[in-house]
Amino acid sequence: MTLRTLDSLGSLEGKRVIVRCDLNVPLRDGVITDDGRVRASLPTLNALINAGARVVVCSHLGRPDGAPDPQYSLEPVAQRLSELLGVPVAFARDTVGESAQDAVASLEDGGVVVIENLRFNAGETAKDDATRAAFAEELATLGDVLVSDGFGVVHRKQASVYELAELLPSAAGLLIETELDVLDRLTEKPERPYAVVLGGSKVSDKLGVISHLLPRVDRILVGGGMLFTFLKAQGHAVASSLLEEDQLETVRGYIAEAAERGVEFVLPTDVVVAASFSADAAHETVSADAIESTAFGTSGIGLDIGPETAARFAEVIRGSKTVFWNGPMGVFEFPAFAAGTKTVAQALTEVDGLSVVGGGDSAAAVRQLGFTDDQFGHISTGGGASLEFLEGKKLPGLEVLGWA
Repeated sequence: MTLRTLDSLGSLEGKRVIVRCDLNVPLRDGVITDDGRVRASLPTLNALINAGARVVVCSHLGRPDGAPDPQYSLEPVAQRLSELLGVPVAFARDTVGESAQDAVASLEDGGVVVIENLRFNAGETAKDDATRAAFAEELATLGDVLVSDGFGVVHRKQASVYELAELLPSAAGLLIETELDVLDRLTEKPERPYAVVLGGSKVSDKLGVISHLLPRVDRILVGGGMLFTFLKAQGHAVASSLLEEDQLETVRGYIAEAAERGVEFVLPTDVVVAASFSADAAHETVSADAIESTAFGTSGIGLDIGPETAARFAEVIRGSKTVFWNGPMGVFEFPAFAAGTKTVAQALTEVDGLSVVGGGDSAAAVRQLGFTDDQFGHISTGGGASLEFLEGKKLPGLEVLGWA
C-alpha cells in the first residue's frame, strides 16, 4: 500500500476540506513565540485555497485536559494564519458546536476557517475507541474530505488523526509527504558518511532510535543530559548531573554493539559543569573524566558540552553527507550553556548533503539561537513522530492513510 496524497481526492472545488494540522505553537501571554509549525502548514493550505476548496482547519494546542481553557485557544493562531496566507481567516469558538457549524456553512470557495482547539473536547484523546469515534463523527459533519497534515501527531491514535480518516475520504497533505520523503532518505540508503547527533535529557527517550539506526549509520554523537549516562557507563563520576542508573547496562550494550559494527560513538571529552541549574550559576569547563574535580565537587551539574567536544562534533558533522540531529547539547535556554548547541547548529548549516533537525527542542533551539529554517536541509515538525518513525514503529496516523 502507498500513501494517499492530495491527487487521490480529485477535484476539491466547492468541497469542505477538513485539514488536520499541527499548530501546537508556543504561546507567551497570548503571543506566538515560534510560528514554525504555522509556516509549515502553508503549502497545503495554499494548494487547497487555490483549488477552490472550503478549508476547515483543525488542530490541538497544549494539554487543556478535555475542557475549554482560554490560555490554549487557537485564536492567536487563526490571526497569524490570516497574516501569512494573506486572506481573511474566520475563527469558530467551539469545535463541533453552533459556532463551528455556522462558520463552515458561511464559507465560500477558497475560504478558510479555524475551529477551536480539538482538545477542548475529551473525545479527541480518549483512550476508549468508542468515545474517540463519537467525536470523529461530530467532526465529520463539518467536511466532505479530510487532509491529514499534522505530522507531529501521526504517532497518536486520536479522533481527528485516525477515526476521522476512516469516516471521510482522506489523504496526506504536502507537509506529511515532505516529512516522509526526508525520513525515508534517513533510513533507506542514506548517503555516507552518515552521522546522528543525539542530545536532550534522557537516554531512555532515544534507545529505540539508537537500536534501529546502529546498523545504518557511521557515527553517533552524544550530548545533552543523556551524555552523563554514557560517561557513567564508562566508569566516570558525573557528580549531580542528570543520570539514568537503570539504563547503564543498556548503554554499555550499545557501545559494545557499535564497536562490533564499526560504528563510532563520539562522546564528550569536556563538559561545562555548573554550581546549580540556573542561568547565572557559576560554572567551569573540565575534562569529561574529571567532572567532580571542579570547585563544586559532587554537587556540580553538567549543563553543556565543552568547547573541545563542540569543535570535534562540528568537524564530524561537516565531514558527513547525511546528518540527523535530535536534542540540544545543553541547556540552550540559558545563554551561558548554549554554546554547544549553537556550534552543532552552525555545523549543520555547512553540511554538503542532507542536514535534518529533528523537531521538538532542537527546532526551538535553532530558531531561538538566531538560525532560520532555510539554513538547514529540513526542520521536522514532529519530534516524537520523527523518532518513532526512525525507531521503525508503525504510526497509526500514517497507516490509516495507506502508508505501510
